[in-house]
Amino acid sequence: MAKAARAEGFAHEIVAVGRRRESLEPALRDGAVDRITTDVTDGMADTDFCVLATPVSTLTALLPRVWAAAPADAVLTDVGSTKVGIVGAAERLWRTRPLAFVGAHPMAGSERSGYAVSRPGLFRGALVIVTPTDWSDVHAVKSVTEFWEALGARVSTLDPVTHDRAVAAVSHLPHLVADALVDGVLRTDPQFLEVAARGFKDTTRIAASNAQVWQEIFLENRAALGQALAAFRSALDRLEALVEAGDPAALEAELDRIRRARERLK
Repeated sequence: MAKAARAEGFAHEIVAVGRRRESLEPALRDGAVDRITTDVTDGMADTDFCVLATPVSTLTALLPRVWAAAPADAVLTDVGSTKVGIVGAAERLWRTRPLAFVGAHPMAGSERSGYAVSRPGLFRGALVIVTPTDWSDVHAVKSVTEFWEALGARVSTLDPVTHDRAVAAVSHLPHLVADALVDGVLRTDPQFLEVAARGFKDTTRIAASNAQVWQEIFLENRAALGQALAAFRSALDRLEALVEAGDPAALEAELDRIRRARERLK
């Protein structure tokens, strides 16, 4: 985000706040940020727009410190993969000190992580879901939307609960299934991985993602993920039954129905 904001030239000053200076220093050397600090209060001084980009397990715990340090007119947002927890925590804080917070989730990235693989064009053409609620400030919603649009993203709006159910189905479940596909081969015969071609590698690419990040996401969104898993099991049971029945016409019809739905994806 810092690289993209710098490339678009719309940020007056970019301050990076993190737990360890050594993690932030490459961005400072590259000029992606203007200043770095490990102190939340220092980093929030005079800010007008703050993006929380920590792992989902720490977003809610960190929010009270950020909330206390934020100027009264600041806009706060985040990039967490789940929204119910962080938006709920923000609402509780808002009742004690009204600040402008709007949740957001950029549907972009890869199995690789760290500053070394970051790139300013990551969000161009990507979908970003913004999750305002009844207590959200309309001007803050506009600011957050314009921020992502300035980075080249397409912005859509969902309420936090619907967001978590949707991403459980189209993001979190696929990661879990990719893990299961790799493990399925390991359980059958690990040597079979040696003949894996592009189809298997493409399908399971996301299984190479950071394990800690994804265990946090799975657990944070476990209720919605459980619903998505139940639907997936039903779909898998249906396909298994068709294969076992040995009915070519019925199996082909089901596969064709799924193919046509997949082709409608942009």
